[in-house]
Amino acid sequence: MLLSFVILFFLFSPATSLKCYVCSSSTTNNECNQNSQDCQQPLDTCMTVVDTLGYMKAIVKQCASSATCRGAASTASINADGNGNTVNCCNYDMCNLSAADSVHSQAVLLLLLTAAVSVLLSH
Repeated sequence: MLLSFVILFFLFSPATSLKCYVCSSSTTNNECNQNSQDCQQPLDTCMTVVDTLGYMKAIVKQCASSATCRGAASTASINADGNGNTVNCCNYDMCNLSAADSVHSQAVLLLLLTAAVSVLLSH
């Protein structure tokens, strides 16, 4: 009986939309976190894109579908000079608060790992 009530609750409870920070081409994460948006279906993911060229950085945060975000993340890349772009996908409310910083640190770690493997393979 209790299980029936639980199932009915989830079937008839209103769907809540995901809330994400949104910005277009901000230069800092703090600047980017000034606005948020309720994502409309089928947009079920908060997507953060960080483009880096030398000392310049452009951060874009938006609602996206999980398929779009995964596709963008699979083609993102950073070269040996740290230039390129990274994509972070997450799917709980306001989860992209500090994604730009974490994406950047992940990219640095990936570059360090790549350099270490290159050194090991060259010997």
